[in-house]
Amino acid sequence: MPPNAVSVPHLVKETGVSDVTLYKWRKEYNEKGIAVPADSSNPENWSAGDKLAVIVETMPLNEAELGEYCRSRGLYAEQIEQWKQAALTGFQKQPQAVKQNNRDHKKDQKKIKRLESELKRKEIALAETAALLVLSKKCQAIWGNRGRLISSEERQMAITLITEACTNGARKRKACELTGISLRTLQRWENNTEAKDQRGNRKTSPPNKLTEEEKSSILEVCNQEKYRSLPPKQIVPMLADEGEYIASESSFYRVLREAGQLQHRGRSSAPGKKPAKPEACTATGPNQVWSWDITYLHSTVKGCFFYLYLFMDIFSRKIVGWEVHENESSELAADILCKIKLSEQIQSGQELILHSDNGSPMKGATMLATMQKPGVVPSFSRPSVSNDNPYSEALFKTLKYTPVYPTRPFDSLEAARQWVQRFAHWYNTKHRHSALKYVTPEQRHTGQDVAILRQREKLYEDSKRKNPERWSGKTRDWTHDNIVRLNPVNETDADRKSEKENKRHKPLITVDGHRLLSLYREYIVTATLPL
Repeated sequence: MPPNAVSVPHLVKETGVSDVTLYKWRKEYNEKGIAVPADSSNPENWSAGDKLAVIVETMPLNEAELGEYCRSRGLYAEQIEQWKQAALTGFQKQPQAVKQNNRDHKKDQKKIKRLESELKRKEIALAETAALLVLSKKCQAIWGNRGRLISSEERQMAITLITEACTNGARKRKACELTGISLRTLQRWENNTEAKDQRGNRKTSPPNKLTEEEKSSILEVCNQEKYRSLPPKQIVPMLADEGEYIASESSFYRVLREAGQLQHRGRSSAPGKKPAKPEACTATGPNQVWSWDITYLHSTVKGCFFYLYLFMDIFSRKIVGWEVHENESSELAADILCKIKLSEQIQSGQELILHSDNGSPMKGATMLATMQKPGVVPSFSRPSVSNDNPYSEALFKTLKYTPVYPTRPFDSLEAARQWVQRFAHWYNTKHRHSALKYVTPEQRHTGQDVAILRQREKLYEDSKRKNPERWSGKTRDWTHDNIVRLNPVNETDADRKSEKENKRHKPLITVDGHRLLSLYREYIVTATLPL
């Protein structure tokens, strides 16, 4: 029975009253309008009658009584407010409801028409893609690169394949590009199907090509008892010491590969490229290291989403910028970054590291070029490793698990933007972050948290002096954390790296932010130089 959610079998054991009597009493309470929900685990699964009873019970309560009621029932005040708004919507006058339904119907019709048009366009594009895919698979085994001698039979086959692809929805120009011929060449072939290529069918081989005898000699030497367990990089020097030269190491490897004798041997695992952990980043103040990511916001159209671009400062956890769009692209991300740099007054040459995932919007050319101009250093996570971007992932969980997050999808892009705007304002100015000693991100970003934490520490020390019996040890730690790290190197990785460097007899090099910035600028300049 409310306010304590206790199961009927438990009450039977405690009170000795039969379960039939308890169920009868609960039915009587329901008929009187008193909320006795059958499912106390999740309030969202309560029936409409239970929710309405909660609304009626909480109407005369003040703020303090409402808070006590919500805590005793396992509810949030925001949930009761949402239930109240849903009930008021159902009590609208009939003309108003009809007008609203008509407006919604017109909007749905426009959306359906737009989606049908888009679907038709995508079907045409899909048909063309499928036709070009079939064409590429068929012509891949027929002819090679452009400029090769093409016989009359191959020309006729090319005409047939391109005609078939155009019939299935492909454009003739695209089909010609895929097959490696120009549109004029196809027209010339169609006008004169009997013409032959006037070029001679001459085949030449390079003068330094190994002969079959030399290849057999390489295989014979490699399979001798003396060399059969050695790689070519050891066989060639040993032959040189004996005064014999057959071929280079690369020729040895190539001949063994052609003969199928170049396989991985031994207990060691086959070599493979493993993504390196991103460089550790350290922030000692605001606007030194930022983290950003994109998350989905559900819309009323199934399969369609709104995309939330969100940038945050890892030192203060402040949301420095955000926008919601209907698609994701590096161009939109670059525009948002430019706006944030202006709002946060990032000066040219100021050291700033921007960490993100490995998605295409993060590594697009437009985004990288935008970061290059003011000297922003990009930092990327390893593929499929969400732990490399923990601050953005934690912020997205806070966003989607807050009590005021809508239980239904967003009706429009504007509705999603309005809600995210309210959330960002609440998060920056009112939310007391547990990792920041329960100060707001705005207070941390502006430096107000130092005085706040010092005042708390003084208050606890004064309270301990007045009543020392209540403290068995030290007071709560309210010290200010000056350093925030992103992807820090643990002791095991550091020891392994140090041992590896010592084996090479090289000093351990620590790359700080300034060094990372100079290396990135040098890479950009080198990559953009003309060949």
